[in-house]
This record gives sequence, structure tokens and C-alpha cells, in this order.
Amino acid sequence: MAATASDGAGPDVAFTRARAAVYELLASAFDGDIETLAEAMADGSFHELASVLPVAVEVDPLVADDPDPEALSIGYDNLFVVPGPHYVPPFASAHADEPSHEFESDSAFHEAGSAGELYGDPAARMARRYERLGFTPERGDGIPDHVAAQLSFLSTLAAARADADDAAGDALQEIERETLAAMGWLDAFDEAVAGQDRAEGVFAALSRLTRTIVAWDAKRARGEDDTNPQRRRHESATKTTRIRNEDETQPDGFDRR
Repeated sequence: MAATASDGAGPDVAFTRARAAVYELLASAFDGDIETLAEAMADGSFHELASVLPVAVEVDPLVADDPDPEALSIGYDNLFVVPGPHYVPPFASAHADEPSHEFESDSAFHEAGSAGELYGDPAARMARRYERLGFTPERGDGIPDHVAAQLSFLSTLAAARADADDAAGDALQEIERETLAAMGWLDAFDEAVAGQDRAEGVFAALSRLTRTIVAWDAKRARGEDDTNPQRRRHESATKTTRIRNEDETQPDGFDRR
């Protein structure tokens, strides 16, 4: 998966559409779409993905001629749905190092004044990014910082960039870069999944592959931005206005930071 550009003025369209497809596949898998996950395991999609990354990623658990949908469904639920001994929250707020600025929860899994929240500051920031594009997350139960919702958003951004003109493409590039930069929480998420998915290892391999792809793409996005000074000037000129507008239109229930 190597970044290319057709003429130096924008993203390579075929590559950008391929990124959209990759993120949609990952979003489906983390949304519990077991049929799509099983098909991708059987047709070698994950092996193909890993083969084009610049670093080695172990994906053997994601390659199977005849994966068992029932086992995959049980494994998914135990890890990401049922709050049990193997549960790993699949949203960024739960992996935050610090508690949100102001946060109230009646959850039995949340201690006041601590991190590990639902709808914390990371969710608020993601929700504001979604608003800028008019995006409503359908995956991840609509939780803004759910990994499936964020991956679906990245897929939507890539698909939109493939068809955008220069002006729209600049705005989409900015949101894309911000979103990728905000997904460093996947490091903690991946480590937690690896610690809990010790039997089959399918979802541990999936989280490691996803973490690697997002980290690589974030690096690509930084390089893309650095080579376009016009976009950097535009970002600097509009940043203050954007932040002011975000504060004025912040959704109810989210805290400012």
C-alpha cells in the first residue's frame, strides 16, 4: 500500500478509492458484520492487505478457507459487546489517560473523576468532526468514538476525496489528517485486545492490522500535508474561525475542552 500522486496536485484517485474500501472492510469487521469478516478471511483479503504494508504484520489467524461464523460471532461479542471478563471497550473514551473536563455517568464500570468513560472528550471531538462533513455514524451503535464509526468516517472521507475538486479536497484532507492523528488510542486498544483474545486470535490480529494501517496512513497524511504549503496556510487562516464555530454549535451532552 504505497502512496502515490497522479500529478502532485492531489491524491491518486485509484489509491484513494482503495483506501476507502480498506477502511470500510475494517469498519464492517469491528461493527460485528461477521459475514463480511468471514468472506474476507476466506478470500485472502487480509493477507493481501498485510503484504503491501511497509512493516510485517502477523495475519495468519485472519486467513481461513472455511471460517466458523458462530465462533467468530461469539468471540466478537465476548470482546466488544458483553461487559464480562474479556470485554475490551471499542471506543476511544474508554482508553483515555485522563478524565474528561466534566463528566457524569451512572455506569457501574466508571469511577467518578477517572478515565475510562463513555461519551467523554474524545467522543465530543469526533462528533464535531462529523458535523463538519454532515456525517452521521451508523456503525458502532452511533457512538462517535467507536472504532467502527471512526473507520467508517475515514472510508467516507477517502471516497469523498476521490471525487472532490481542489477546494473541497483541501477541506477533506484537513479533516482526514485530524481524524487519523486522533486515533493514537488504537495502541492501547490493540494491546488490550491482544491480552484478551488469546484463544483464536482473530480479533487480536484484526486490531493489530488496523492499528498498523491507521499509523501508516497517519504518517502518509502528515507527509501529504507537509508537501502542500498552500493547504497549510489555508489551515492556519481558518483554524481560529473553525474552533469558534465548533464551540457555538457543540452538541448537547458533550463538554468543551
